[in-house]
Amino acid sequence: MPLVVAVALLYGCAHGARNGSPATARGTRARIVTLVPSFADDVVAIGATARLVGVSAFTDAPGTQALPRVADATGVDTEAIMLLRPALVLGIPAQARFLQALSRAGIRVVLLPDDTYDQIFGDLRRIGALVGRERQADATIERLQRRGEAVRARAAGFRYHPSVFVVLGVAPIWTAGAQSYISTLIAVAGGRNAAADLHAAYGQYSAEALLRAQPDILIEDPATDLAAVEAREPWRTLRAVQRHDVYALDPDSIERPGPNYPKGLEWLFARIAPLSRSRPR
Repeated sequence: MPLVVAVALLYGCAHGARNGSPATARGTRARIVTLVPSFADDVVAIGATARLVGVSAFTDAPGTQALPRVADATGVDTEAIMLLRPALVLGIPAQARFLQALSRAGIRVVLLPDDTYDQIFGDLRRIGALVGRERQADATIERLQRRGEAVRARAAGFRYHPSVFVVLGVAPIWTAGAQSYISTLIAVAGGRNAAADLHAAYGQYSAEALLRAQPDILIEDPATDLAAVEAREPWRTLRAVQRHDVYALDPDSIERPGPNYPKGLEWLFARIAPLSRSRPR
């Protein structure tokens, strides 16, 4: 499995949830550790940056640069977390097996699924409730949804909805399926997920299926280095490659299901809109 896919699966597509006990981290000085970048983004977005004492690899939210990194795509440093004395640890269900020691030590662990577009807002609302910033969370959700609906309204007039294939791996081919947060972003921006027949959130996709789909646009994670294989099959036979409708996405705003998604949504719209008048030849 490509590293970029492993990161996406850990940081953006977990299943199930562990709700934890009643809220105990509402004090203004309660210390918080986040185990995925999007949850640090959420905490910052609702104005609780000062409460963060530890974060995960790839976290780049304002005010977090100097914080210790206690998790990455391969695991969680539970000993380092204990030394930080947090009142609350926020992660995703895929990390549950790493966190049993924290629970045994009496540290509250809350695991929230972040697979889907709607869970962006549900997670913000839950985190706001956990830290006593419900009003700020509601205001953030309203602002994000307003920006999303503005893009949706602009895309509603498209005569043609171009198909978009997300390249997360090239050997083998990995992509975002119908259940992914990215698939919803594509739809809101006026496009169609070319891999909608992949019913999982993320998964392997065959070269034959990709050639049949003939997507109008390819968007690639820069880590895949698609340019190095564009001269090979199946890539060279794709009309999108022949027309140079291939774009490197920003992982922070496209692959990360958090409050930065409007930037990714607007980026997608800017690349889909030019092809929306009629089907490209």
